[in-house]
Amino acid sequence: MTDTVLCETRGRIALLTLNRPAKLNALNYETIDRLTALLDALEADAAVRAIVLTGAGDRAFSAGGDIHEFSHSVRGGADTAVREFVRRGQGLTARLEAFPKPVIAAVNGIAFGGGCEITEAVHLAIASERATFAKPEINLGMPPTFGGTQRLPRLAGRKRALELLLTGDAFTASKALELGLVNAVVPHEALLPSAFAMAERILRHSPVAAAGIIAAVTRGLNMTIGEGLQVESEQFARVVPTHDLREGIDAWIERRQPAYRGC
Repeated sequence: MTDTVLCETRGRIALLTLNRPAKLNALNYETIDRLTALLDALEADAAVRAIVLTGAGDRAFSAGGDIHEFSHSVRGGADTAVREFVRRGQGLTARLEAFPKPVIAAVNGIAFGGGCEITEAVHLAIASERATFAKPEINLGMPPTFGGTQRLPRLAGRKRALELLLTGDAFTASKALELGLVNAVVPHEALLPSAFAMAERILRHSPVAAAGIIAAVTRGLNMTIGEGLQVESEQFARVVPTHDLREGIDAWIERRQPAYRGC
């Protein structure tokens, strides 16, 4: 059997590759479960400080959920479909969104449906100029189910998100950049180098601070400003006793590069 998600470590960065190119890297249940399990393992691996996520082949990042497989769950009724499909997909995107190490999507081609929702959920994203995006679930007579009705409006604004959700129309990488869905659009051959370069820019800094920033932003988006400021205060309090904060301050005072330990 071929692994539906490949994992390769390059120094302090793990490269995860959705690996069903013949199916446009569609997210069947095995793929979702495999990706979730790899995230669990990489969170526990102190040597890995960031993750780059991409798709195998030249055509697709991910075309979304595996419709043939998911149709069997639908035939089983609402409870089965929610349990097998919706909860699985929402669990994955929530895991990516709250992951304590930076996750960067390198969107190499089609990012439709669940592939677009993964892009919405990860912390940062870079798109190839060949990438295309869509929210096509309405063409199947259903709303998005992996978080697309919630995250896209938060990224793009209510009216712009609703246009994409209600029409199902595809849009370009440059439009995704305009909407705030991706951070940059680059030539196709520069995609992975650009994603790894972005990761390296982050890895210059304390992983403790990075995890605190991710937690504060992710949680704070769904709170009032007052509640969010409390979360910010809590994340700062967590780093106060760490080596990294003391080292960062000492290095700044002594005008040298800090030596962070991640603790």
